[in-house]
Amino acid sequence: MIKPLILSKNPIIRAFNCDCMDYMKNVSDNHFDLACVDPPYTDKIKYENDYQFEFNDDRWKSRRKTTKTYCVHSVKPTIEYFDELRRVSKNQIIWGGNYFELSPTPCVIVWNKKNGDTYFSDCELAWTSFDSRIKMFEWLWSGFRQEKGKEQRIHPTQKPVALYRWLLQNYAKAGQRILDTHGGSFSSAVACHTEGYEMDICEIDKEYFDAGVKRFKEATCQLKLAGV
Repeated sequence: MIKPLILSKNPIIRAFNCDCMDYMKNVSDNHFDLACVDPPYTDKIKYENDYQFEFNDDRWKSRRKTTKTYCVHSVKPTIEYFDELRRVSKNQIIWGGNYFELSPTPCVIVWNKKNGDTYFSDCELAWTSFDSRIKMFEWLWSGFRQEKGKEQRIHPTQKPVALYRWLLQNYAKAGQRILDTHGGSFSSAVACHTEGYEMDICEIDKEYFDAGVKRFKEATCQLKLAGV
């Protein structure tokens, strides 16, 4: 049995520094109500944050300039991963689902990143197991430009906490248990804590696990000080 790190007792949020496949094999069928995951869709192990923005003629444009290289334990999931995910959870939201061979779904989630005229993609897509209409979430997320405030970026595929809060508000119900198999920056854990959902979150990379735990503690401490 893999020992968890208890991040929160109310709601219960447990973090596991391990391979999610090793974790899921010890989980009973349908244990989680919702799995909200962001698995890698490529086997490359390095990401380069190589764009610096400049403002010109009332438009944001990107220009190439290598600033930092991130090393990430990135392995594209196999069919066995998706089989296990469906076994341990009743419903699933899978970011990057358009890169995987998943069954057709009427409910695709679109995250409009409001990038405008830049090099980055205009949006990201998530496959879901829900039988409902397509929905879109709009939140500016382009380099150092963010919708509101500024979240510390600690992971190359980091998503905003606001996105995960919106997912919980639209696709989860009070009292449900959430699973994240690829914790990354722990944005999902911060969102679950804020919205009051129990969660188990896995991250295989020790460096990102420690950084995510630190970010979670700092973010939730700020929420307590703000009375949220």
